Amino acid sequence: MDLNEIAIYLQVVQTGSFSKAAQQLNMPKSTVSHKVSSLEKRLGLTLIQRTTRKLNITPAGQAYYKRCLQGLEEIKAAEAEVVAAQGEPHGLFRITAPFELGGSVLPDIISKYTTRYPEVRVEVLLTDRKIDLLSENVDLAIRAGELKDSTFKAKRIGSVYFAPFASPKYLKAKGTPSHPKDLKSHHTLQFTPLGIDDWKLTGPKGTVSAAFNGRVIVNNLEMIKSLALRGDGIAFLPTYFCYPEVKDGKLVRILPEWRSTLNPVHFIYPSQKFVTPNLSAFIEMATEDLKKMFATFEI
Repeated sequence: MDLNEIAIYLQVVQTGSFSKAAQQLNMPKSTVSHKVSSLEKRLGLTLIQRTTRKLNITPAGQAYYKRCLQGLEEIKAAEAEVVAAQGEPHGLFRITAPFELGGSVLPDIISKYTTRYPEVRVEVLLTDRKIDLLSENVDLAIRAGELKDSTFKAKRIGSVYFAPFASPKYLKAKGTPSHPKDLKSHHTLQFTPLGIDDWKLTGPKGTVSAAFNGRVIVNNLEMIKSLALRGDGIAFLPTYFCYPEVKDGKLVRILPEWRSTLNPVHFIYPSQKFVTPNLSAFIEMATEDLKKMFATFEI
């Protein structure tokens, strides 16, 4: 029995592709294909039917995958138990977060973590794609929004919300709106995922739909903020993302009683019997810091 062949086969099934499995395993695609073929030869079974368009896992392949996956999880649990007994964090720790959220809150945390635990090597994956933590071997995710998947552990660390901001230059030239309905006569900078025709704003008397005639529509918050700093319009931005600019007086929060709905922020990690020292140390250290950070961002 070659456990490497089995592990490679599981990765191919999880990713649905020899190429993706090879990329994640950091080995040539030919090696991945050879290992799976060697496993099939040893078993005397066809596990994967290969076509030019996709892979079809045979019934025998599905059954083999499920049983081997259980075995692999037990092996991982055994290793985690041994590592936990060692106590000190070390080795590779992988974390993922959305681009803007991770880029704003993680640098200080990562710096503090690697300074405290010099034997840990941290890999950060900033992406708005929902990464499969198990198949891509990611230890921890930071995610904003309501949770739908209950198969993972979750720890709430704060909340985020969007609010309207503009530069002093813009407000001096165009005036300051006093109610969401006034936005219709202003230049607005729209972040595509929030809609291109209106903003949903929650205030003292409930939620209103603030319609406007936007001049610029962008799917990147960094560019939206840059345009707002130049005085090109009013932007709907998450408070954590523009806190430094507000603190320095480069951006001003307008309509201070109005904001988007609150979105909870969680640590998400695979449910497991034994939490590794890397993960437990990061969560313990980062939770307090991030809770303070999110409280500070409520501007």
